[in-house]
Amino acid sequence: MTSQQHLLVFGATGQTGQHFTQFALDAGHRVRAVARTPAKLTIQHDDLEVVPGSVPDDLDLDALLDGVTAVVVMLGDVDAQRDRLVNTPFVRALVPAMRRSGAARLLYQAGGLSALPGRRLAPVLRLVRATLARAYRGQHADNEAVMRYLDAEARDIAWTVHRAGIGSDGPAKGELRRSARWISIATFRDCAAYNLRALFDEDAVHTCDGSAYRRSR
Repeated sequence: MTSQQHLLVFGATGQTGQHFTQFALDAGHRVRAVARTPAKLTIQHDDLEVVPGSVPDDLDLDALLDGVTAVVVMLGDVDAQRDRLVNTPFVRALVPAMRRSGAARLLYQAGGLSALPGRRLAPVLRLVRATLARAYRGQHADNEAVMRYLDAEARDIAWTVHRAGIGSDGPAKGELRRSARWISIATFRDCAAYNLRALFDEDAVHTCDGSAYRRSR
């Protein structure tokens, strides 16, 4: 059982982030959530601190990381990422700030159609990305740049990338497990629960795996 941690969460008002924040609080952790629109985070809890702000604003990362033991990044803005990198410069600033503060763990949520560093997607996934998911090409490119940076320049940080296959909201469909071979289309709730487990999973450190329901492995 993981002892109480102080988590800094980016993307807490998103569809996965809302569930993640609630799960983290229910597990006994303290959460500092950075939110562009704080009112969207309707959770009320004594261990929740909501700080106004957004990426790519000029955030005071040193202040945000004060007392924090782990960081979770679940950010995506299709329009902003269409023609420029957004998450990559943010993570490049975040990691040095984590080194200064002593926060050693990082969970970054990417998409299941983002290719691993130095690898190509399977042909069927490349086809999906070029057709059904072509509107998200900029987002995938941003995620891939983040993964390349973490893999090449941040291996002193205990980071984990979750390449999530998120389909819809709704009740839990099962428990996701880390998988290098298959990515299930999961609910926001199940992806959030997986993110919380993966954040403290020593075996997941320095991996960029997907997640799959047990029956899909």
